[in-house]
Amino acid sequence: MAIALDRFCINRKIAPNLTIEQFFQVVKKCGLNKVELRNDMPSGKITDDLSAEQVNALAQKYGMEIITINALGRFNLGAERAQVLANAEAMLKEAQAIHCQALVLCPHCSADDSRSDEQKQQETLQALSALAPLFQQYGVTGLVEPLGFGISSLRSSLLTQSLIHDAAAPYKLVVDTFHHHLDEVDQAAFDRQMAMESIGLVHLSGVEDDRPAANLTDEERIMLTPTDRLKSKQQVDNLERLGYRGLYSFEPFSSVLASWSEADIEREIKQSIALLQG
Repeated sequence: MAIALDRFCINRKIAPNLTIEQFFQVVKKCGLNKVELRNDMPSGKITDDLSAEQVNALAQKYGMEIITINALGRFNLGAERAQVLANAEAMLKEAQAIHCQALVLCPHCSADDSRSDEQKQQETLQALSALAPLFQQYGVTGLVEPLGFGISSLRSSLLTQSLIHDAAAPYKLVVDTFHHHLDEVDQAAFDRQMAMESIGLVHLSGVEDDRPAANLTDEERIMLTPTDRLKSKQQVDNLERLGYRGLYSFEPFSSVLASWSEADIEREIKQSIALLQG
């Protein structure tokens, strides 16, 4: 059974040169109504120079639901706990103001991170516990996204699921097909242990570059193609087989996206959806 269109979402990373209104227009042209906004766009702001009221008016005009803001970075770095809490509160206030449902949390990624694996896990758990009251206060869901890079302080989706459970707070997990590939996860263990109800969102991208997985970066992330080395379609088929019925969000990162026109973006979205539904 084909995945329904209302389960697809578009991350604003696909449209670095479009205004929020232009982005909403393209998404609507694709027959979709769910988007993710970001805090790492050229403007450096989640809503560019628009007020919350202006964003809400545009969302209503084009029928858009703002699913997440990406992302609260370095959330699990204990040495920056006070700053993380301050950043989280500022982002949660903005999320609440634009009726955004969730905020994505990304771990610290640095080759200079000298913490032991045990310390990284401990500080991740401590951060989840410390942040939980803020998410509850603002009525926003926390989505924890492990990053598969070798320098990431939280790579494993199964470990993330375990830490969320230990934090005893209603966080959800983000499974990203790029990072799932980089983490070289034990697929049998994932299929056996991953609870589909613990997944709040799945990020999708594709890679055609043939370098080893350990050498891949965000720059290689494009939309889905039949020769995708991440096998994102197969990952999606497997999640569906396991019972996942949540949202899929397209999140390409390559700098080539800056040269895409609105027509290019619309074409790439439609082709990727057709590939998944085929």
